[in-house]
Amino acid sequence: MNSKLQIISGRFRGRKLHLPPGARPTQNRARAAVFNMLAAGLVAPDAALGVWDAFAGSGAFGIECLSRYPNAAVVFTDISPASVATIKKNLGALGGNVSGVVHQMNAVDVVDTFGPNADLVFIDAPYDSAGMGMALVRQLTQVARPGTLVVWEQDDAGSSNMPDGWCVLRDKKYGRARFIIARRG
Repeated sequence: MNSKLQIISGRFRGRKLHLPPGARPTQNRARAAVFNMLAAGLVAPDAALGVWDAFAGSGAFGIECLSRYPNAAVVFTDISPASVATIKKNLGALGGNVSGVVHQMNAVDVVDTFGPNADLVFIDAPYDSAGMGMALVRQLTQVARPGTLVVWEQDDAGSSNMPDGWCVLRDKKYGRARFIIARRG
């Protein structure tokens, strides 16, 4: 495995993750910073979390949740067959003691299915399809419960802001990536 992508913390710390072909993974340092922000009073370590990793790619965000939060249940969605296969491979390497389900679906098309039950949603749409991230957030605004957290990664060059109904808790840049962490009001 040539990937430098790895699990940052928790029970699977240090495990390498496979990447699907052509992936643009969130760098380890940026992912670590995002999870440090979540740990700073936004998500309790023993929380029973329903997590949705939309546009999952390698599944790194959702797998990091499984590593850090023992009571997390993660739904991974990605439209790419290669990404779905990679996520399944990465989950399989963790052993059978994880609560993760992988679906080959367009995340924007299944907001009504997974949005209402999610406590934490990771949105990392392809940078060249920035409108997909905004479309998902707008639809999520209609179905998310109050208190739902969103971590939205976007290209800093063409960044968008959260629509009404969300309280932005953090807005940080790491290189080319901008991360918005927001809570549904």
